[in-house]
Amino acid sequence: MKIKTLALSFALAMSAIGSAQAAAVISGFNSNTLARNDDGSTGVVNLGFTANFFGLSFDTVYVNNNGNVTFDQELDTFTPFDLTSTSRQIIAPFFADVDTRIAGDEVTYGAGSYEGRTAFGVNWVDVDYFSSALEHTARNSFQLILVDRSDVGAGDFDIVFNYDKIEWEAGTASGSDENGLGGDSARAGFSNGTGNAGTFFELEGSAVDGDLLDGGPNALISSSLNSNVLGRYIFSARSGDVIVNPDPDPTPNDVPEPATLALLGIGLVGLGAMRSRRKK
Repeated sequence: MKIKTLALSFALAMSAIGSAQAAAVISGFNSNTLARNDDGSTGVVNLGFTANFFGLSFDTVYVNNNGNVTFDQELDTFTPFDLTSTSRQIIAPFFADVDTRIAGDEVTYGAGSYEGRTAFGVNWVDVDYFSSALEHTARNSFQLILVDRSDVGAGDFDIVFNYDKIEWEAGTASGSDENGLGGDSARAGFSNGTGNAGTFFELEGSAVDGDLLDGGPNALISSSLNSNVLGRYIFSARSGDVIVNPDPDPTPNDVPEPATLALLGIGLVGLGAMRSRRKK
C-alpha cells in the first residue's frame, strides 16, 4: 500500500510538471483575419465585454499587426517605443515589426473562451518580420487573450500573454540583420498612456537584444507569471488597477529539469517522500 501511495504521488508530480511544459498558445480566437499587410490595423473591434483599464472603460479595441492592441486608436508604429513612458493606451505581448505580406501566417482574432469564461483573443502565430520574404526561416508564435472577469467585479478582466516560439526580435527597418536579430528589439507589456507610476509594465528583457528569444536569458517561452504553464503570463485587472504579481515572492520558482525528475523518482522509492517545486 505504501509503495502504491508513493507511486501515485510521483505520477501526480509528473503530471503537474508536464502541465508546466505544455504549449501556451491555445486554439480559437480565429473567426476574423487581418489581411496580409505591413503595419496595418483593424478598425474598431468589439471585445464582447467591458474592460476597466486603469479607470477607463473600454468595450472595443484596435488589433494592430505589429504585436499589440490599442484602445485609443490604431497604431502603425513598427519600431517599439518605451511602454513605460508612452502616451498610448496599449497592451503588447510582442511589440515588434510583424510583416505578413509574403511569408508566414496572417494575424487572426475574435471572440472565444478561456477556462470557461468569455474572452477576446488575437493570434500572431507563425508570423514573419519586415521585410517579409520566403527565404526567412525564423517565425514567432504568440497570443493575447483578454478575459472577462465581471464575476469578480464590474469591468474586471485578465490579460494573458501566451508564447510558443520566439525566433526573431525586430525587422530590418528597426535595425535587425537579415535573420531578424538585433536592432531595436521587441518590448512586451502594457501602459495606460499617462506615464504615472503603477500604470505601465514591461517584461524583463524588453528592448534587450537576444533576451526574449528562445534560449535567451529571459526567453519568453521558458518562464511564466501567475501560471504553471511555461510561456504564459497572466495579469489581473481589478477595480481599474492591473496586478502584475499578487504572490509575496515576485520571482517565479524554476521548473525541475528532466534530469532532476529522475532523481526525484529515485528519492520517492528510497526516502518515501519528495519535495516538489512548482511554477507560480
